[in-house]
Amino acid sequence: MRDQYFYGHGKLLLSGEYFVLDGAQALALPTTVGQSMKVKYRHSYQPTLNWKSVDHSGKVWFESDYEFWHFKPIRPTGDVTEKFVQDCLSAVRLQNPHFLRDDMDVFVETKIEFPLEWGLGSSSTFIYNVAQWAYVSPFELIKKTIGGSGYDIACAQAMGPICFQKYEGKPQWESVPFNPSFKQDLYFVYLGQKQNSAREVVKYTDMKIEGKSQIVNEISQLTKEMIHAHDLVTFNKIIKSHEDIVASALKYEKVKDLHFSDYWGEVKSLGAWGGDFALVTSDRAPQETREYFENKGFTTVIPFTEIVRSEIQ
Repeated sequence: MRDQYFYGHGKLLLSGEYFVLDGAQALALPTTVGQSMKVKYRHSYQPTLNWKSVDHSGKVWFESDYEFWHFKPIRPTGDVTEKFVQDCLSAVRLQNPHFLRDDMDVFVETKIEFPLEWGLGSSSTFIYNVAQWAYVSPFELIKKTIGGSGYDIACAQAMGPICFQKYEGKPQWESVPFNPSFKQDLYFVYLGQKQNSAREVVKYTDMKIEGKSQIVNEISQLTKEMIHAHDLVTFNKIIKSHEDIVASALKYEKVKDLHFSDYWGEVKSLGAWGGDFALVTSDRAPQETREYFENKGFTTVIPFTEIVRSEIQ
């Protein structure tokens, strides 16, 4: 069999966090960095699967061999990633019983282009690539493994910004013209506390939130306004409204209040609050903006234009 190559883009969820699970429209951005997967084959009478994962610096951070019957590790270590790979491959086999049934040794190497702790979709890009390889639905696969709305799977295959929504339980999305004239005033700041998305989904699902349908409608409206905002002043108002609604509904403290109460621009939590990245706006010089966050101990400040994938590359 010929060698194969697969690739999925990372993701940033600009609006709709949490409530996207209940049908809110969400603005989601594929990133310029993602994860690749190479697959090689070799004839064998006792086939095994060798799995190797390489980080953004080229270092092998995970490696294991699996048998093909139940995808059990041949030399089990109890590693969390080892179990995750096994669970994904087992879920694939349920969708496609013919997956990996040939007399072939299989060598898989994944390569991630961003630090694992950044939370840009190391799991979702993995699931997307595996699904493409196995000819199964990535949305079904993520549902059977880590859960979530599926916006990250949509981002993995998107060429530019999308508006995502779960409608009657099914994922729907469309490309949107989100290319703000003020994009040079937008940055992403890494907060340094990687969140467990699956755990946050369960936590949110267990919450009893009053007026949830009304909140979903309000979030959807803000998403539409965000996509078409013409200036930074308007965009800042939308961000603040979005933060106020989510913080009030979930009883969470806003990231600006927690870390950046004296900041001149707006700050918006993304995805699972309090952990991975925050969106910040600034009408001041890039150097001054960067220095503010570095002085607070947040050294990863990435311009919007460097990390967000647009339709035209």
